[in-house]
Amino acid sequence: MTDRRTPPAPWRRDPPERRVPGYRPGTPQRRARKPAGGGGWKRLIRPLLSVFIIAFLAGSAFLIAIARDLPSIDTLDTDPMRVGGIVFLDHEDRVIARRGASHGRALTVDELPPYLIDAVLAVEDRRFYDHHGVDLRGTLRALWANIRAGHVVQGGSTITQQLAKNLFLTSDRTMLRKIQEMMLAFQLEARFTKDEILALYLDRVYFGAGTYGVEAAAQRYFGRSATEVSLGEAALLAGLLKAPSRYSPANDLGRAAARATVVLDLMYETGRITEEERLAAAETPIRVAREASSPGAGYFIDWIAGQVRELAGEPRADLIVRTTLDVDAQRAAEAALRNVLDNPDTARGATQGAMVALAPDGAVRAMVGGRDYAASQYNRAVLARRQPGSSFKTFVYAAAFEGGLTPNDVRDDLPITYGNWSPENYSGRYAGPITLRDAFIDSSNVVAVRVAEETGRGHIAALAQRLGIDSEIRLDRSMALGAFEVTPIELAGAYTAFANGGFRADPYAIRGIETVDGDVLYVDDDTPGPVVLDARTLTWMRELMSGVVSYGTGRAAGIPGRITGGKTGTTNDNRDAWFAGYVDGMTTAIWVGNDDFSPTERAAGGGPPALIFRAFAEAAPVEPLPAQPRWQPDPEEEEEEADDPISSFLSRLAGGN
Repeated sequence: MTDRRTPPAPWRRDPPERRVPGYRPGTPQRRARKPAGGGGWKRLIRPLLSVFIIAFLAGSAFLIAIARDLPSIDTLDTDPMRVGGIVFLDHEDRVIARRGASHGRALTVDELPPYLIDAVLAVEDRRFYDHHGVDLRGTLRALWANIRAGHVVQGGSTITQQLAKNLFLTSDRTMLRKIQEMMLAFQLEARFTKDEILALYLDRVYFGAGTYGVEAAAQRYFGRSATEVSLGEAALLAGLLKAPSRYSPANDLGRAAARATVVLDLMYETGRITEEERLAAAETPIRVAREASSPGAGYFIDWIAGQVRELAGEPRADLIVRTTLDVDAQRAAEAALRNVLDNPDTARGATQGAMVALAPDGAVRAMVGGRDYAASQYNRAVLARRQPGSSFKTFVYAAAFEGGLTPNDVRDDLPITYGNWSPENYSGRYAGPITLRDAFIDSSNVVAVRVAEETGRGHIAALAQRLGIDSEIRLDRSMALGAFEVTPIELAGAYTAFANGGFRADPYAIRGIETVDGDVLYVDDDTPGPVVLDARTLTWMRELMSGVVSYGTGRAAGIPGRITGGKTGTTNDNRDAWFAGYVDGMTTAIWVGNDDFSPTERAAGGGPPALIFRAFAEAAPVEPLPAQPRWQPDPEEEEEEADDPISSFLSRLAGGN
């Protein structure tokens, strides 16, 4: 039988309070209060207001702390950190190179072409004249683009912010730096007009190739003022601002032109130019001004850069340095050395070389410090110390003539021994009795040693130092054969006296230094050096040196119809090969060998160096020959020479170095 329970009648159910969980009959219960309508959010007002006040105070304190560390824009006018760049000119005032940060003349917005301003604004800050230093719309747009890309693809900085960063801040991408940038931007906007801010920006921003400011950039890339650039050139300049090194036309003209096309498109899209103007500018070729010299001139520039700062200090203004270099002679020197060393048949195992060419007063007309400046910036023309070999015999014979010997004096070209040392001729052959003239022309080692011992090694060293050899000369018997070390520029300077009429001529490279505003900081003293060779010695030495290139060891250096003279030099195991001499008024010293001092494949002074000398002399501009003092020999001495033709004939049969 089913138990059916009758549900309690409604009036029999427990009251609502008794249905509360935990209720027990007979226990007194507290009636719950009914919340007033909307009372929940009122309870949150007080804590939210407290949090807001605390955050506001903390933010204010943070901004105040940042503001205290901000640089003052009052320093903008003086700009103490600005260091000038240097423009190097050759002896005809052609640009060789530019070094350092180059700044041009500051220009106002009114002086610049309107399309140049439009190009910059189209690329960098389209709403420049509408915002107050910070473009909130542009910042949000850049923020959204960066969030979508997952990394920074847009900066969102206005021109005013970029100016603030360039002038006062670092390039660190931090929130702190960004806040400082915005605060400084507001200060700049409060102090300067829009045109003044834009002009300051264009005068300070980097345009690549070591140039700061639109004027310096226009001069560097186009060879004229920014006030004269075309629409296409203006677009190229504006395109550099995004990535100056990447888009620099000095590095890649094609890439720079492509970037300029993008700028023209932006100008058209923003209504700053018409379709016809865009097409005309895009179709007009842009010609970039190239520096006058070749990369190899870097050896020369590196050498004198330190001298410039010694003479002019650390300049805050751009400097113009007028040098002695001849860019045509420089190109000829680089080509001559490269062509000979690149050919295995003419290089003969020599992998490196150096060369210095001097005007009669010691002015450096060309300097090649190595085979390839891009591969090695080590300047062998100035720094490499190598044995000069037989090229030192020029000083041996000059001292001998000063001491009373003559070119017609005869000495034995026969083996000789001093203790445990026996000098040998390069060819291994000996001519017997021979005049000093022929011994020099055929580079007899044993005769040079005999003459040195007769003249006195101290006298020879004194003459070499008087002419310009500054290196220490060891006063042993091997000195006559150049068994000590010199540099190419040192040897060239000492040889100059034989070309210029007997005057000492120390090598120099700087004619003058001035600022771009015309303030002269340095002018070279062109006073000629002292006389270091008497007319008789000079006449005899020029005759002997001319014989070397006419029918002696330096025949490969001879140039028909030109006044040439010189001396070859080769060291043990053919480690060093030299030719030092002159053509007309140009004195040149050339060395070839290997940086690791390893032997060459019998590269002698009459080989690669002589070939380089001739190739250079034939291509380089002619350096006028100064007036030469002429000593007239005694007629009796001329008769003695005519009566002794045998020694001259035998000497020409003997090989030399």
